Amino acid sequence: MIPNPWDVGGAILLAQLGFPALATTSAGFAWSIGRRDNDVSLEEILAHLRAVAGAVEVPVNADFEGGFAIEPEAVSSNVAAAVATGIAGLSIEDATGDPADPLFPFALAVERIRAARQAIDESGSGVLLTGRSEGFRAGRPDLTETIRRLTAYAEAGADCLYAPGLRKMSDIVAVVNAVAPKPVNVLVGSGFTTVVELAQAGVRRISVGGGLARAAWAGFLEAAKEISDRGTFVSLDAAVPFGEFDDRFVATSGRGGKS
Repeated sequence: MIPNPWDVGGAILLAQLGFPALATTSAGFAWSIGRRDNDVSLEEILAHLRAVAGAVEVPVNADFEGGFAIEPEAVSSNVAAAVATGIAGLSIEDATGDPADPLFPFALAVERIRAARQAIDESGSGVLLTGRSEGFRAGRPDLTETIRRLTAYAEAGADCLYAPGLRKMSDIVAVVNAVAPKPVNVLVGSGFTTVVELAQAGVRRISVGGGLARAAWAGFLEAAKEISDRGTFVSLDAAVPFGEFDDRFVATSGRGGKS
């Protein structure tokens, strides 16, 4: 289970809760600086990765979107820069951001994964590479094509495979079986399953993407709307006491789990 903080404070708290690894969220980070998902620059994401990876002692997987480039050579260069931030893993996805043509052509998508693999190998860092196929989130929910892509990404050097948007257990099992023995990550953004159910299906890694960020913003908006609309402050009664929360960051010295 690798939950997804969107800032340093959240990363420290999750490490304190005992999670053995974390992952960043492109959406959560973008929202935290007033942007839409996938509207953050390479320089901004590299700074974010350095901050989060440097704040905790547990491994951090980077949501590196599409590698911030189209051509494999540029993906390779950007992956090399990401590896230097101190992350333990990163993912490369095949979404184009164009609703009319939402996925990179198959051959290009595979070459992009191969380029990321080469950059990691040349770095000698041992960073774990996750290959993502975005069809189920980009309007192309084709299980056969998703499996074709994930299988090819595995052959191109991806260590872990990931198709966000899968919700049917039969689809998840089909992906797990298709890429075995390589591990599969499943995105969980609602209560449609449990850790135990996914483990029984053979899933090796679970992340929540922007789920924690959305949950936090839900509480923020509920309290803010109450104040704005009714002039009352009842929602604040459920807030964590100031002292209790402040104490979680005592003596961390920028490292999670040290308080």
